[in-house]
Amino acid sequence: MTPTAGLSLEQAPPFSVPLRFFLAAPWYLVLAALLLLWRGPDLFASRWLPATLALTHLLTLGFMAQVMLGALLQMLPVVVGVVVPQPRVIAVLIHVPLNMGTLMLAFAFLTSSPDGFQIAFFLLGLAFAVALTAFHLALWRAPVASGTVIAMRCALAALLVTVGLGLLLDGFFGWGWRVSVVIVTDIHAVWGLVGWAVLLVAGVAYQVVPMFHITPPYSPRFVRLFALTMLVLLAGWSLGLWLGWAAGISFFTLGLAAGIAAFAVNTLYLLTQRRRKIGDATLNYWRVSMVSLLAAAIIGISMRLMDSLTQAPQVDGLLGLLMIVGFSIGVINGMLYKIVPFLAWFHLQAELLGRAKVPNMKQLLPDVRIQRQGWVYVMALLLLLVATVYPTVFAYPAALALGINGVWLGVNLAGVGQTYRRLLVSVPASARSSQAKSA
Repeated sequence: MTPTAGLSLEQAPPFSVPLRFFLAAPWYLVLAALLLLWRGPDLFASRWLPATLALTHLLTLGFMAQVMLGALLQMLPVVVGVVVPQPRVIAVLIHVPLNMGTLMLAFAFLTSSPDGFQIAFFLLGLAFAVALTAFHLALWRAPVASGTVIAMRCALAALLVTVGLGLLLDGFFGWGWRVSVVIVTDIHAVWGLVGWAVLLVAGVAYQVVPMFHITPPYSPRFVRLFALTMLVLLAGWSLGLWLGWAAGISFFTLGLAAGIAAFAVNTLYLLTQRRRKIGDATLNYWRVSMVSLLAAAIIGISMRLMDSLTQAPQVDGLLGLLMIVGFSIGVINGMLYKIVPFLAWFHLQAELLGRAKVPNMKQLLPDVRIQRQGWVYVMALLLLLVATVYPTVFAYPAALALGINGVWLGVNLAGVGQTYRRLLVSVPASARSSQAKSA
């Protein structure tokens, strides 16, 4: 199998479309680290503190959503085979208000500013309205309802619920709307982390794990049923929480945890079946991500079986960090190191083939840089997890490690972008134009 097998590369949008998202995202890790350095151990006291909520949204909106939305602009045409119209315009209409809205929301949490929440409401509402409309219209035109397409449709449905509830909560802070804040916040968080993040990663994994890591494919039955089953379980859990139905909450929580664990174990098993024995620097990101997801599932099951765990604020912190920093940021970090060099190589091939030597992916981003940043990422994750229990000792080292991790990731990705631009500039535009026409 070649790295491009099954891809519609001729439909790929310009490199600048996803790259703007990928290059901006790492610096939200730096902002989160600076906030943690500023507020220190207090951030670990409760997930309900304004500063903790600001930190959470810097990670989930600034980093996670940034990369995931940018990746969809690239993957829908290439993997699914459906074109997002006017990709440059759509990218700007998502990227600009998403960044402005994320920063404004963090500012509003830190200052308790109703005006800030109101501005964030309109900016984030615009960004996600454009994204959800464009992506849903594209996905429902997919010629084949593959496992990846089904998972992406379910993930976008979950994102719609997540965004809707998030805007409702924003209205509570900005205009004083009547909202059951605790219940709506819990549903908002679970639909975002389990529905949006897990299901989108699963849909992408069905394609990229066998393709990039040369593993056997996921079981067709698992691929066909996983996303739809998780969506049903999420709906049941949400209804149980809203109605206060304790037995239903326990049943659906255990079902969601079991589903998450099944995906993590399945992926870890496939990674042990790699047919390519040459080392891959991005493998450890997948492994850490899936182990974190499995640990989160185990904690979720334990919380339903042992009521005492639900009363400990440290458990909420551990669960949130495992799902956000361990699972989501880990797997996104690893995929960025595959996607960005691959896209740079692909677009350079299209522009410069026969006119200049095009470096391969490992020359664009050597493995040693990926591995070194990977160790810093693992250190940041471990320090953050320990800081939930011993915040006075480990909060500041965790913040430093998280900040270094973000800077290193940003520099590595920016280096690929700079190499891409330098090589394009080195060849006259007329030569590139004639070569593209002859191709």
